[in-house]
This record gives sequence, C-alpha cells and structure tokens, in this order.
Amino acid sequence: MKKKSKFVLFFMLCLMVNPLISLGQIPDQVIAGLKAGDAKIVASYFNENIELVVIDRELVCSQAQGEQILKDFYTRNKPLDFKITHQGGEDSSYAIGKMQTGNGNFRIYLTLKSKAGKSQIVQLRIDKD
Repeated sequence: MKKKSKFVLFFMLCLMVNPLISLGQIPDQVIAGLKAGDAKIVASYFNENIELVVIDRELVCSQAQGEQILKDFYTRNKPLDFKITHQGGEDSSYAIGKMQTGNGNFRIYLTLKSKAGKSQIVQLRIDKD
C-alpha cells in the first residue's frame, strides 16, 4: 500500500510540474520553420497583426503580408543554420537566435503570447549581425 501511495504522489507531482516546464518555450515548429527557411510554417504562428522588422524595414502587417515579407527575406537569404541562444518569459515568451545564411549572419528576436491556448508570434525582428 505504501508503494502505491508513493507512486500516486509521484504521478501527481509530475502532472503538476509538466505545465511549468513548458513556460517560456518556443514551439518546435517555429524553430524548425526558421531553420528551414519555411515562411509558411513560421507565419502559421503569426498573430492576426504582427510587428515585423526585417533589417531596416519596420511595419505592422497582417499574417498573410508577414508571410510574404518573410518569404522574400528567405529568397535572398537562404538559412544554413539557426540556433536559439536565449529564451524565457511567462505570460509572453521571447527568444533570441542566430541565423547563418549564405549572405551573412542575422540575429532573430521573437516575442510570443498565448492566445486561446496557442502560442502566437506578435513580434518578429531580423537584424544583420
């Protein structure tokens, strides 16, 4: 009986801790999309209006416009590698990453908020590194 109650206690503890582990985490699909240069995957996480900064171009645009701008960036700068260097947050998550392309290196900044249980990118910034 003692073993059973220890197991139940351990199981309950795991259930309570698991949601805490995911706080501040950027969805794997977003990271994979950035790494592969797949604007469609990344844009599927865009908020309906996204603040987008690509090098010196800054605008607030719709999800579809943001996808097209990101696609244009990837056409000129095909990613060779992308790595998250820092991430965190609770109510809103953020990540900073480095992207290597054939045309140089870029620093990527992402800000996400949870909306209806889904992480949505509200800001994406791409700066020359």
